Amino acid sequence: MDDATKRDLIERYITAYNNFDIDGMLAVLDPGISFENYSGDELTTSANGIDEFRQLAEHAKGFFAERVQRVSSLTLSQDGATAEIDYHGRLAQDIPGGPKAGSLIELNGVSEFTFGAGRIIKIIDRS
Repeated sequence: MDDATKRDLIERYITAYNNFDIDGMLAVLDPGISFENYSGDELTTSANGIDEFRQLAEHAKGFFAERVQRVSSLTLSQDGATAEIDYHGRLAQDIPGGPKAGSLIELNGVSEFTFGAGRIIKIIDRS
């Protein structure tokens, strides 16, 4: 896969994410998508396959009134890409034992994308 296609897939995924467009997110993912999210060294959530990913995305969507991921840098490799991400989101509901609705969450992280068969086959988010 060429670099322009990788960039396009990432841009489409992030645009759909920012717009709460789950179908748009899924459109660029392989049916066998593998997703992992880490906070520090701790795996906080994962999904295997498009159905699990959809469920996870639908669940997460309800937590935020707004959310924006911005790529601050992108490094492409033969079968992958690493994006440095600036993230902010405003909570739509209280997080049990955590921040309250209306709180602003701001993070810097890294998203690692792996590609195959013209789609994204793996995403690892780290913050």
